[in-house]
Amino acid sequence: MLDPPAGGWAAGEPPPRLGNALEVLIDGAEAFPRIASELRAAESHVYLTGWYVSPDFALTREGEPTVFRNLLAELADRVDVRVLLWAGAPLPLFRPSRRDVRQVRQALAEAGIRCALDSRERPMHCHHEKTIVIDDRVAFVGGIDVTSQDGDRYDTSDHPARAQTGWHDVTTYLRGPAVGDVADHFRLRWREVTNEPFPSPSAPEEAGSVEMQIVRTVPESIYEALPRGDFRILESYIRAFRSAERLIYIENQFLWAREIYEILCEKLRSAPSDDFRIVAVLPAKPNNGDDDTRGALAELIEADGDRGRFLACTLYARANGVADPVYVHAKVAVVDDRWLTVGSANLNEHSLFNDTEMNVVTHDAGLSRETRLRLWAEHLELPQAEIDGVPAEIVERYWKPISEEQLARRRAGEPLTHRLVLLPHVSRSSGRLMGPLQGLLVDG
Repeated sequence: MLDPPAGGWAAGEPPPRLGNALEVLIDGAEAFPRIASELRAAESHVYLTGWYVSPDFALTREGEPTVFRNLLAELADRVDVRVLLWAGAPLPLFRPSRRDVRQVRQALAEAGIRCALDSRERPMHCHHEKTIVIDDRVAFVGGIDVTSQDGDRYDTSDHPARAQTGWHDVTTYLRGPAVGDVADHFRLRWREVTNEPFPSPSAPEEAGSVEMQIVRTVPESIYEALPRGDFRILESYIRAFRSAERLIYIENQFLWAREIYEILCEKLRSAPSDDFRIVAVLPAKPNNGDDDTRGALAELIEADGDRGRFLACTLYARANGVADPVYVHAKVAVVDDRWLTVGSANLNEHSLFNDTEMNVVTHDAGLSRETRLRLWAEHLELPQAEIDGVPAEIVERYWKPISEEQLARRRAGEPLTHRLVLLPHVSRSSGRLMGPLQGLLVDG
């Protein structure tokens, strides 16, 4: 293994793997057709985990749609197809309910697809990871659910206004030895849930030059094989954020885990350089924990002390004078263009301690920088060449004036002229202290 750079790797198993190919797929219109293509090429098996799936979800939208259930049914005639889902919320006032998920299992079973439901969760928490393993050859790991629950996950990076909430999300496509770690985790959970024997895994061959690590959250006392749990997603974030020197860039559904935002506050109070910046892209209104995130943002602003090192924005789709919110469901972070993580884990107590989650981590500087530039080009609506500069200068030249102008337009009732909007984050309400309670509200 190579000597770890600043920030290091998470300790424990599995270790970082050499010889991988890793691609970052941004938004559903890029990810779902790739998923469909790789599924069609399956020769041995398909293993899929999810928070929830919609059997009628269309993976492709051009021409005749590729329906998720139909594609899996075709595959099940010739390969081993297994779907492992969270069993659903035990109380029917939360969704998906146990009944909702049992109906999904029935629909998949009628199509000849094996589906197991995992109810080995902490009370009011969930199995939140989103992974697909195909032939132990390729895997998808990220934040995208194959579902239309709470919104259609199929959206383009142009985010046109659709008279409904848009959806910004990210996943990864990987080949190489790290695929074996994703497959091993699926096998562990399947055995624990079903008590069924499982075929021995195959060792994926090297496929590229990327060194990467699969990290996860597994609560303690959920699975017999992991009695003490696994909390290396949190460890990875802590190591990386503490080591940051110039930039921490975050896209996440939530930002209220105290273990995370206290590190960010300290970085703002004692910035390692004058051009240090923290930029966060968050939903305008998260599905739950809104006051918790806003309260954390207020603490970050206070720690910044008007030095202009912290910025939080959100996204809107616009057309013909109307605007729809774009729900930021991505779970991405980049540190100094040398550390990158993409996965299913939100920056809340839910994901870092209580749910099952999986993230990819790499120290590949080229991929980290490329991913940030692609995301910034999308959000700033500018070509990559125009934003390929010192991050702090790009924040001052584009992020701040664009987002501030759009917030002013929204407050004045004027049409938006850009998708990037400064996120109002002045709440210091006592609701921030409700994080543990808000964490009981399961979310995809």
